[in-house]
Amino acid sequence: MRYGYGAGRASFSAYGALAVLAALFALLLPQQAAPAFAADGDGPGVELSRQRAERGGEITVSGSGWRPRALLMILVCGQNMIGGTDACANSEGRAVTAGAGGSFSGKLPVAAPPKPCPCVVHVATVTGERAAENVPFTVAGHPTAPLPDSGGRGRLAVLAATRLEGDDGVLVFFGAPPSRRLVFTVGNLGAATVEDPVFRVGVAHGLYAPRWEERRWRGTLKPGEKALVKLDVELPPGAHGGYEVSVEYGRKPMVSQPWDVGRPWGVTIFWILLAVVVPAAVFRIGMAIVDRVRPPGRHRVTRRHSGGPAGPEDDVPGPEDDVPGPEDSATAPAALPWFTPDPAPRRPRPSAEEHP
Repeated sequence: MRYGYGAGRASFSAYGALAVLAALFALLLPQQAAPAFAADGDGPGVELSRQRAERGGEITVSGSGWRPRALLMILVCGQNMIGGTDACANSEGRAVTAGAGGSFSGKLPVAAPPKPCPCVVHVATVTGERAAENVPFTVAGHPTAPLPDSGGRGRLAVLAATRLEGDDGVLVFFGAPPSRRLVFTVGNLGAATVEDPVFRVGVAHGLYAPRWEERRWRGTLKPGEKALVKLDVELPPGAHGGYEVSVEYGRKPMVSQPWDVGRPWGVTIFWILLAVVVPAAVFRIGMAIVDRVRPPGRHRVTRRHSGGPAGPEDDVPGPEDDVPGPEDSATAPAALPWFTPDPAPRRPRPSAEEHP
């Protein structure tokens, strides 16, 4: 009995020690695997083996969080890539393919870009959904110059593919206004900081020109920074068909996203039911009015004897009075249901004295 208790206590101590070691290992592991540079949010990330290298050298560029099997282009660019790929050493660029998990790693020769530093290593997708990342990098021995003056104004550009988020609810099926959220990533390629930029959002239908509305985005973008912009878009009630959502900044187009809106069939069903129910209701109301205002039914014809007091059997209509003969039904004109002609005067029955 003591042996069992001691073995159980020893086993418990061993499991406790293993649990403590596993916890320490889990705390230390993320610190060792943390990249030198990570993208904002859950987007793709890029890291460099060295932040500074001489011309003619070589660095290792790796990343994670990219689209699986995506073809990527890696370039060394000057002036923070303000002028686009014209500021990059395109001839010395390298193409790599992301793995099934969205990670990649490749060698990049350090080349002198056509523009002076500050320089960056630019990674972008070649096909499919657009995604790009810039990592600061220094090319030793390459001239450095201030960024070009953009007139004290930042220059925003779209860095990733746009998308529309949101779904149609039950009310949209019955004609409620469809709404979506336009999401896109912008970067400040200018030399000045942009604070609370104002975008112009327009929605066009068919051949009609878009109707523009100004939307202010709250945030600050320093030179070289990027941010995720979300703008709400709403259509008029009952809208359906093909629409196109456009965004402009500084009177320059930035985004153009198609939007296919389904037909609100609930409205059509409502009008069909209304066309059937309303005439039926009017007909029923009319019949009820007719039943209420028409006169009472046909009066009963009573028999009276020529002489003597009337008996109880005299007020009961006889078979010959109520049931018309074949000749009468064939020759009698059809009367309206609420108009009954007065009965013809009856001849008095002959008395016993007249008939011997």
